[in-house]
Amino acid sequence: MSSEQRPILSVRDLKTYFFLDEGTVKAVDGVSFDVYPGQVVGIVGESGCGKSVTVRSVLRIVEKPGRIVAGEIFFRPRKGNGRLLEGSQDGYVDLARLDAQGREMRAIRGAEIALIPQEPMAAFSPVHTIGDQIMETILLHQAVNEEEARRLGIERLREVGIPNPEQRMEAYSWELSGGLRQRAMIAMALSCHPTLLIADEPTTAIDVTTQAQVLNLLRSLQQQHNMSIIFITHDLGVIAQIAEYVLVMYLGRLMETGPVVDIFHHPLHPYTRALLKSIPSVYTRSRTFLPTIEGSIPHPFNRPPGCPFHPRCSQFTAGICDQKTPLLQPVNEQQSVSCFLYHRRAEED
Repeated sequence: MSSEQRPILSVRDLKTYFFLDEGTVKAVDGVSFDVYPGQVVGIVGESGCGKSVTVRSVLRIVEKPGRIVAGEIFFRPRKGNGRLLEGSQDGYVDLARLDAQGREMRAIRGAEIALIPQEPMAAFSPVHTIGDQIMETILLHQAVNEEEARRLGIERLREVGIPNPEQRMEAYSWELSGGLRQRAMIAMALSCHPTLLIADEPTTAIDVTTQAQVLNLLRSLQQQHNMSIIFITHDLGVIAQIAEYVLVMYLGRLMETGPVVDIFHHPLHPYTRALLKSIPSVYTRSRTFLPTIEGSIPHPFNRPPGCPFHPRCSQFTAGICDQKTPLLQPVNEQQSVSCFLYHRRAEED
């Protein structure tokens, strides 16, 4: 199998739990997926479904008392990263086995896997200039001097469409508009040419017009650099614009996976269908209420037995859905679904 046909990231049965005095929160509970070179994978679901914790686990930046308790995170580093490749298996490194603060993980985080956080105002330091923070990233991961790092920083700001990049290098984050701040954050994430970019709801805090510009920018940069992207959002309309493959999450588990065209035109899981029905369309009649999903996500200390979605499911089957947990299994050549409507296999309790 050629390198282009092999995933650059392969997550297998990932479990990340938070151990609190009140109990254990299973934020990510057995998630598996692949990301291939040049692919854009979208992760969708309501707030609290475990989307951000999943990618933070990949980056090994889950805050205590959370920790990875099981699973594997296989990442294929660049061939030029000889130190990482020395201990790899078939070119892959298991990030779950690395020290989160060790040299190997720090060589990957920010350089090979980069993050665009949800809120750039909180991510940028307010007491350091934009340029200083971009240069710090470049100097940390590349063998260049400060002059060269500044030149590269200006290039990245220009690449993401920031006007007068030389002047913006001296600006502080609070001096920029929301759109420019988001572009500056993208520039910092791209400063070391990562092979995998993780975008954690990067359009949440900006207006619709700026959101469209940021999405177009990310799509253009992805094609230009043949970069893989994991795009996290609760907005299925955004996923339709940018993603090729979709993971639908609910309460730390995958409900459905498949290509974006199949998910949107032939949704299988009741949760996916409910999410899609809640999106307004050009066919929606004026002055009518949009369909909503009854209830809310259960409290993490009060997870329902069986399928986690069954208390809110319109197709719930008593005696099955409320007692057994369905496995994520293929339904056709493209889609996999975790639902007893399509199969009867369940996880062992």
